[in-house]
Amino acid sequence: MAFARPAPAPTTNLLYWRTPLFAALVIAAAALGAYFNSFAVPFVFDDELAIVGNSSLRSLWTALTPPPELTGLPISGRPLVNFSFGISHAISGSAVWSYHAFNLLVHVAAGLVLFGVVRRTLRQPGFVARFDEHSFEIALLTAAIWTLHPLQTESVTYISQRAEALLGLFYLLALWCFIRATEPAASTGWGWGAFAACLLGMATKEVMVSAPIFAALYARSFLADSWRETWMRHGRLLLLLASSWLLLAWFVVQEGGARGVSAGFGLGVSWWSYLLTQCDAIVIYLGLSLWPHPLVLDYGTAIVRGVGDVWWQGTFLVALFAGTIWALVWRPAIGCLGAWFFMILAPSSSVVPLVGQTMAEHRMYLPLAAVVVSVVILIYVRFERKGLAVLTVIAVVLAVTTVRRNADYATTISICEDTVAKRPDNARAMALLADYYRRAGRLEDARRSLERSLAVEPGVIPVLNNLGNVWQELGDAGRAVECFQQVLTLKPGDATALNNLGNALVLSGRADDGIAQLAAAVRAAPQAVGTRTNLAHALAQSGRMPEAAEQFEALLRARTDDAEAHASFGNVLQALGRQDEAIAQLQAAVRLQPRDADLHNRLGTALGRAGQVRKALEQFQEALRLNPAHESAHQNAARAQRLLGGG
Repeated sequence: MAFARPAPAPTTNLLYWRTPLFAALVIAAAALGAYFNSFAVPFVFDDELAIVGNSSLRSLWTALTPPPELTGLPISGRPLVNFSFGISHAISGSAVWSYHAFNLLVHVAAGLVLFGVVRRTLRQPGFVARFDEHSFEIALLTAAIWTLHPLQTESVTYISQRAEALLGLFYLLALWCFIRATEPAASTGWGWGAFAACLLGMATKEVMVSAPIFAALYARSFLADSWRETWMRHGRLLLLLASSWLLLAWFVVQEGGARGVSAGFGLGVSWWSYLLTQCDAIVIYLGLSLWPHPLVLDYGTAIVRGVGDVWWQGTFLVALFAGTIWALVWRPAIGCLGAWFFMILAPSSSVVPLVGQTMAEHRMYLPLAAVVVSVVILIYVRFERKGLAVLTVIAVVLAVTTVRRNADYATTISICEDTVAKRPDNARAMALLADYYRRAGRLEDARRSLERSLAVEPGVIPVLNNLGNVWQELGDAGRAVECFQQVLTLKPGDATALNNLGNALVLSGRADDGIAQLAAAVRAAPQAVGTRTNLAHALAQSGRMPEAAEQFEALLRARTDDAEAHASFGNVLQALGRQDEAIAQLQAAVRLQPRDADLHNRLGTALGRAGQVRKALEQFQEALRLNPAHESAHQNAARAQRLLGGG
């Protein structure tokens, strides 16, 4: 797979500060300094579903298969990404530090491989005379600037976007191994290493599809004088890399539905509108590459509808793309950088709609390398040694900016507030911020954020449901009823809205109306355990004990391990005078939750009413052993002792 070309200029008596080991230490230390404040960043946005709610991560074996129900997430159809989260889970469970450490390790490794790619490229024939004297410094500064750039924080600090960093590592590794495989007397192991990296990349993210094509472009641009020569010298290796597409095709066939929820045609966004939106997005990406402010975690789902809205962005990108094609023919090295940028962005930023996120900074993880290489080379060519000093200052400034950006991620609320402040038209971010406010007990803030979200994007059913729940928690059941009724106007017969409306009506004092809605919800979704539980409790509170008993019986047929349902059913049976059955239900509850003092106390009460005072006393004493401060158990135990003649 190798061919005879002039070897890179030999280097002898290398100083320690010009060795790859030194470069590795510098990049790793700089990255750790830039990301030291990210290790406590909590799970946010997609993390909660892709990681916290991902049951497959509990075992490394099951982690090899992403759950099919978790569609449209960064793990969907990407087994290697899911498996990597399984590794982090095995190390620290739900503690975030190992997830961040893994992300940073991958990012540093990618930066080191980028250093190797740039250094070896600058020492290829045609470049060695111009750049060899400072090829080490140029490569090190390129890798450092790319690694420290704050635009990368979304792929490193935001845990779910590990997919982007892993993809970047395998893409760069495939290219580096390919370059090594083409060197004189190269071991065939380098070619197989490039193939292995391609396979790993295909199991990571679909963007890897362009890696074999870019390897061919690289060979034509830097290693051969024509496509014929490229094919003659590297054709077998390129075919080997291209064969990795078979693995990606298999994943697409097996897991196609996993991505189809948020990507593809027929999702309500035309290819033309999406293309126009990407014109705006790509220009923003380029601007952030040169001046990384303001950085936004979630740009929302806005779509550009008309050419007039992005005419200059489109014109600029058409010119840039045309220039890339021209350069690939006449200035291949320059054209190769443009091809890297456009090819890697193409799967997410062209004509195939991704409606979940029409714009996302993590997509620039790898394309940023083309921008950084271009800037570094331009500055070096213009200023040479002084340019190296300027680039060093730029790297330091970027590192400081990354530290500051990571501070925005300190809490779920802070990063959402930052997002809303920068994208005040992002209804989705406002709704998520409201959810975090609600969890923190800031109900008024949650209400205001939900109302702002609905003002931007009216009639969103989940947001209306959440607003109703917040009104209910604020004690205004009437307002909650209005929200849930709006949902049912938009989506008649929705089981969730019927359940919520029923609860709100019960709390507002309209018990019969509420029970009617809850009964309708049960009919709409008979398997919804929570809804049936609500109906059973509402019936019991209204004194409709026979109907409540029927619902609890149905509930316990579906969930025999629900201790609270057994206990509540026991209370209903007591009210119906069915004491033995009530005791049996409470005993079942105690067996399921033997360390629950309150359940022991309730069982003791039922036993006492049935005349089994000594057994009742035993339950009261067990309740006090578990919770010495249980006031009701104290009173009941004292009463039982008096009845037994012990007090």
